[in-house]
Amino acid sequence: MQTKTIMITGPFKQLLTMDNLPMKGSLKDAQLEVVEEVGIVHQQGMILEIGIFTELCAKYESKNSEIQFIDRDLIALPGFIDPHTHLCWAGSREHDYALRLEGKSYTEIAKTGGGIWDTVTKTRNASDEELKSLLSARAATQLQNGITTCEVKSGYALSREGEMRLLHIINAVNLEHFIDLIPTCLAAHIKPRDFEGGNVEYLRFLAAKLLPEVRKEKLAGRVDIFVDEGAFEVIEAEEYLTAAKNLGFELVVHGEQFTPGGVSLAIRVGAMSVDHLEMIDSKAIAKLALSDVVAMALPGASIGLGCQFAPARKLLDAGCCLAIGSDWNPGSAPMGDLLIQTAILGTFEKLTMAEQFAAITFRAVHALNLPDRGILKKGNIADFIGFPGRNYKEILYHQGMLKPGYVWKKGVQVF
Repeated sequence: MQTKTIMITGPFKQLLTMDNLPMKGSLKDAQLEVVEEVGIVHQQGMILEIGIFTELCAKYESKNSEIQFIDRDLIALPGFIDPHTHLCWAGSREHDYALRLEGKSYTEIAKTGGGIWDTVTKTRNASDEELKSLLSARAATQLQNGITTCEVKSGYALSREGEMRLLHIINAVNLEHFIDLIPTCLAAHIKPRDFEGGNVEYLRFLAAKLLPEVRKEKLAGRVDIFVDEGAFEVIEAEEYLTAAKNLGFELVVHGEQFTPGGVSLAIRVGAMSVDHLEMIDSKAIAKLALSDVVAMALPGASIGLGCQFAPARKLLDAGCCLAIGSDWNPGSAPMGDLLIQTAILGTFEKLTMAEQFAAITFRAVHALNLPDRGILKKGNIADFIGFPGRNYKEILYHQGMLKPGYVWKKGVQVF
């Protein structure tokens, strides 16, 4: 529980503020602001000051402050941000995974009854209590892994009532949990098999019957759509996203995972991010770099599907803003470990440590339009994590296997 008392947490052996770094383009580790023997002063969930621990203790000694003394070597970073997940589902798709190992493609499996529709069926049949329990457990895992803000999409009900139910569940768990869950309406995941009509009719139905209710009840401020083979075409998606934008929603596009077109669409409609990008080409990269749309890499899907990674190195060198999400879902990305996936992508794409940390802190926050976190500085939310060790390079050196020993959410130690 937050307190009005001024708290001083420290000393941390090292602290990465992630401050004073550009939002776009490549980064060198030498650009990181690394402070040693440092403390964080916070009150009512907000950061008041960051500085040398002993100096802070002396400064606030007469101000009714309390000290949370850290008696081990810890490296502090901003709480991680997972900007793309599908955490609200029931059931499992291990059969799909086995089929992929036998050589079946993602689209082939979907056409024979697997894929997203399999999860839709299982999620529709699950009770509210089961879905809340499953989502809460996954949120707890995220928090333990240092993720203090996590985007969560609907999209596994694909009906007006079902999508409303999932968004209500996401919001309910958010109220009960320490982690911040950011809901996104992904009713346009695929066209449900039991909808009488084509893609255009389904999207118009969502725009007329679902999105106004989502907006009215304030269940989500973001709308996403899957633009690719087996989902929705660019021209269909543009009409839907324009309608969503006119209702006041921020926009997201699942794009360029298997086929092109998503990047140009995201730029035209002014999306916050375009997510996946495994198939992006050099022309689309150049367009994306000139825009304000965040490039979202999802290495978990590449690992789960056995396909190429988004070309993160090329995206950064071209001047894009790169964020990384776990894409935690039951089908293509069941691992759900953001730090491991980031480290793997970093190894294969030759990303600096600064670029990797930026992609899961302040650049990920930019994709969610939440400027009050992702950087440790005065005035931001006191979301910070502590890894055992003496040097920040140890974290990615262990390729995601070194986990936080402590997690603070709004100044409260929650793990």
